[in-house]
Amino acid sequence: MAISEPMNAKLNEQITNEFNAEHTYLSMACMFDGLGLSQLATYFRKQADEERGHALKILDYLLEAEGTVKLQGVPQPPHAWDSVLAAIEAALEHERRVTAQIHSLVELADGEKDYATRAFLNWFVEEQVEEVASMLRLRDVAKLAGPSLLMVDMYVGHVIKRD
Repeated sequence: MAISEPMNAKLNEQITNEFNAEHTYLSMACMFDGLGLSQLATYFRKQADEERGHALKILDYLLEAEGTVKLQGVPQPPHAWDSVLAAIEAALEHERRVTAQIHSLVELADGEKDYATRAFLNWFVEEQVEEVASMLRLRDVAKLAGPSLLMVDMYVGHVIKRD
């Protein structure tokens, strides 16, 4: 099955988006590490690994679907945010943006009657529900904790152990 050129281009774009997220989350992890928030640093390193996994999952699908992978450079991520809460809110906004990107891919697949790609994308639709919910919980905890950053770090430590 050969994938259409528009779908091929959009999936390549999403690969870049996922690698961009990887770099952004890794940058956040470095900031948290520098603040002595080791659990948040670990959490965002894991998030970075997940984003890389998403990029590779799409890359592998493109290859299997007889598409062409065209890797692009990613923009340099920010190196600092105004606060821990600001970084978490940026991560939440990123996840919401990715959700919209995935939904756009689903709409394209539906419009092209590309059932294989539509089925492939279902995993990402479900994954984004989980990712947004996770960032919402983290944002809510950070808001409740206020200046008590160690409480946020401890909460994340429990999340890491649970997962």
